Amino acid sequence: MGLQNTLKALSDPIRREILNLLKGGRMSAGEIVNKFPVTGASISRHLSVLKDADLIRDTRDGKFIFYELNTSVLEEIMLWITDLKGDDTDA
Repeated sequence: MGLQNTLKALSDPIRREILNLLKGGRMSAGEIVNKFPVTGASISRHLSVLKDADLIRDTRDGKFIFYELNTSVLEEIMLWITDLKGDDTDA
């Protein structure tokens, strides 16, 4: 189920762009919303899907919620994809 949620989360271009934004460090929900021409509710849903897939983490700081990448899950995905691809040196 975990991998299915992860692949579903990665299938959407807005969610992939949110992950790209978070490569630069943590961002507030408002900062993320300001980067997209969609509603705050839409970005909130995207953030929820990414969080459910464990691709991002959120922390509350006062009245703000900050989001950051969960790099351990991203590393697991990369290892799985690399393993799936196989080693070209054996060919």
